Amino acid sequence: MKFMITWAFPTGNIPEAAERFLAGEAAPEAGVKLLGRWHNVDCSGGFVLYETDDAVALYKDAAKWGDLLELTTVAVIEDGDAAPVLAERFKK
Repeated sequence: MKFMITWAFPTGNIPEAAERFLAGEAAPEAGVKLLGRWHNVDCSGGFVLYETDDAVALYKDAAKWGDLLELTTVAVIEDGDAAPVLAERFKK
C-alpha cells in the first residue's frame, strides 16, 4: 500500500529537525520504499510518499520524528484504482 505522510514544524523546531535530516535520520525503515519527498517552499513542512505493507515500520518512523514534527499519515490510492470504484458507485 501507499501512504502519504505530511509533516509540519511547530515553532522553533526547524533547526533540530534539519540537523537530524542532514545526519541521514530521514531514511525509511527496512521494508519501506521511499517513492518521493517534497518540502514546502515556505519551510512550513512537506510530505513524503512511501510504499509498504508494514504498518509497524511506519510507526517506527513516526516515533523517530514525533517529538519534533506534527505528522499525519493517510493511506492513498492512485486514479487508476479509484476510477473503477467511482464508476461502479456513481454510474447512471
